[in-house]
Amino acid sequence: MPTDKRFKLNTEKRIFLSPPHIGGEEIRFVNEAFDSNYVAPVGPQVDAFEREFAEKTGITYTVALASGTAAMHLALRITGVKQGDEVFASTLTFIGSVSPATFLGATPVFIDADRISWNMNPDLLAEELERCNKKGKLPKAVIPTDLYGQCTDYDRIKEICSPYNIPVIVDSAEACGALYKGKHAGFGAKAAVFSFNGNKIITTSGGGMLASEDKSLIDQARFLSQQARDPASHYEHTQIGYNYRMSNVLAAIGRGQLRVLDERVKAKRRIFDYYKNALKDIPGIEFMPEAPYGRSNRWLTVILITPEIFGADREKVRVALEAENIESRPVWKPMHIQPVFRSQNNSKEIYPARAVGGEVAEDLFERGLCLPSGTAMTCEDMNRVISSILKCRM
Repeated sequence: MPTDKRFKLNTEKRIFLSPPHIGGEEIRFVNEAFDSNYVAPVGPQVDAFEREFAEKTGITYTVALASGTAAMHLALRITGVKQGDEVFASTLTFIGSVSPATFLGATPVFIDADRISWNMNPDLLAEELERCNKKGKLPKAVIPTDLYGQCTDYDRIKEICSPYNIPVIVDSAEACGALYKGKHAGFGAKAAVFSFNGNKIITTSGGGMLASEDKSLIDQARFLSQQARDPASHYEHTQIGYNYRMSNVLAAIGRGQLRVLDERVKAKRRIFDYYKNALKDIPGIEFMPEAPYGRSNRWLTVILITPEIFGADREKVRVALEAENIESRPVWKPMHIQPVFRSQNNSKEIYPARAVGGEVAEDLFERGLCLPSGTAMTCEDMNRVISSILKCRM
């Protein structure tokens, strides 16, 4: 077969962005699930995973679910979000953080990031809430995202929302193992959402957790996640629920992963430090900062590339890495510039939303690149990445 000589196939092993890393104990718990014949949703592994996750995070009540998106959907529904409401959210985030608001007929309002943490800008949030209060239309919830494993400034966000009695639901999907003022990510919010997707710092292959100090909220979430079946010998339903519970087998994997969470955080931070030590003095390259109030889990190592100084833009570097069989990815495209949230010809298929600011998030998207950060990476792997980046300057 003829080949295009402009492109050379790289046969070196692929370096993935953030692949799963099995710790060793997962198989023991999975075998327990099979031996007990509990392979469907719910079961003793789910109960144990919820209990152990609560102990690890310090958040008293938890419910294991099919995904982080499912957890956010339940949290918003239980807090009363409905048709015609507004929900404030970080614009620099993954869509699963905000799409559940649209499931309920609400409209997201996107708040820009700050430069200190890349998370929701508290000053912009305060200004917009004051403006909305004067108009008599406050949001039903505020959803800050803990971006790339770095906690939002929870105390500041809660202080701003408290006078208006607006619940704060933290999207901690990327932040398992991160700390805010010594407490685990999500601690102290009305509710916190976690993800165990295959690329997260710990994984159940797919799954999520909703955590809260509000027992009633978690009890309602558990009820709704199991098709809202009322107590009866037959199937009795007075509400519409969902099939959102986590499988007992996936929970078994989660129990094994939870036991190596601290090791995974240390590994992620070592990877960040390795990259930073190698690239910190390269003109035109900056690293995602760590906010002074917490400890990021460094889920992904993220750099900013200023093309006028470095000599190549983010996309040229990404393509060059891909040519070397290395996976990298731009920073999340801000929600306020996603086509689905832009009004187009008054189409009912689009969810028009407004943004508060947006310039910072757009700049971070334009220049930001997520580097391979798998916890099983070797120094040789990281050196391949670093070398490929530096070649782009030539």
